[in-house]
Amino acid sequence: MRQRFHIDFIKNSKIFFCFSLGIMLVCLVLNIFVIPTRVDIQFTGGAIVKYSYSGNLDEKKVSDAAQKATKETISFTFSENLASSDSNSHMVALEFTNSKAISVEEQDEVTDALTKAFPKNNFKVEESSSVDASKGANFFYKCLAAVILAAAIIIGYIAIRFKKIGGLSAGVMAIVALIHDLVIVYFVFAMFNMSLDDNFIAVVLMILGYSVNDTIVIYDRIRENRRKMGPKATTAEVTNASINQCFTRTICTSITTIAAIGSVLVVSLIFNIDSIISFALPMMIGLVSGCYSSICIATPLWVMWKNHRDKKNAEKDKKGSKKAAKDSKKKTEKA
Repeated sequence: MRQRFHIDFIKNSKIFFCFSLGIMLVCLVLNIFVIPTRVDIQFTGGAIVKYSYSGNLDEKKVSDAAQKATKETISFTFSENLASSDSNSHMVALEFTNSKAISVEEQDEVTDALTKAFPKNNFKVEESSSVDASKGANFFYKCLAAVILAAAIIIGYIAIRFKKIGGLSAGVMAIVALIHDLVIVYFVFAMFNMSLDDNFIAVVLMILGYSVNDTIVIYDRIRENRRKMGPKATTAEVTNASINQCFTRTICTSITTIAAIGSVLVVSLIFNIDSIISFALPMMIGLVSGCYSSICIATPLWVMWKNHRDKKNAEKDKKGSKKAAKDSKKKTEKA
């Protein structure tokens, strides 16, 4: 394949590693000290009730009226009701932060309190969700098991498929690159103040598939080029040639997918569909991260590991040769 340019990815691997670590460090600091992570009630347990109402109301009066109707601690989120054709329609979301489900009677008490306090504002339940803490934790562990199982299958597949180039190490490095992508996706949820929910798990599994696909394409080209370039070519030379040959294909595929997800994001932003926004935005950034990690993280890490292993094997063989020479010399002297 004729190449119009050649980038030495292996030589510049430390720059890529430092860049990734720098981004993650900044996001970590912001996550700890500025924007803490929010976990949805799907995982922690709890309840959220969303009401629509008409007219302009004092937010504090609404909060006080709802809080007096229950002993549980409630957090409030006010917003415009974009789903309604009435420009004077609003929404208020009540989140019960006690990590347990609420009964229908408790919800009715809050609804009655708001209706009696503001009879002219047409308070109406638009959405209600309630999850017991034990069920939320069970759901989280199942999602975590799905991610771990997917990672194990990926390692096993790469280990078998690319046995000739050290399949197990290649699989492990692919997973290390995927961990980089998952960390980036996690920080996207945190930085944009989106709750970790089932959308987070869906994005994680999607990124696992897209990112590892790019990595496998590069590994496949490395296997072919190792045969074509012969044993005299170093691992770095073979890998650089392979990445450059796959570079345009990887970028074009990623841009096409990002454009499709981007159109979904634009529509969801226009109509303020939070459930779609919390999927499309992290997915877009995760695709960018997956494309980057396949090229600049997974394969350079594999080269570093392979060079380290080859160096250890060479030292081991050298010591073995010296030991054999000494033993042979001793036998000669005894004879």
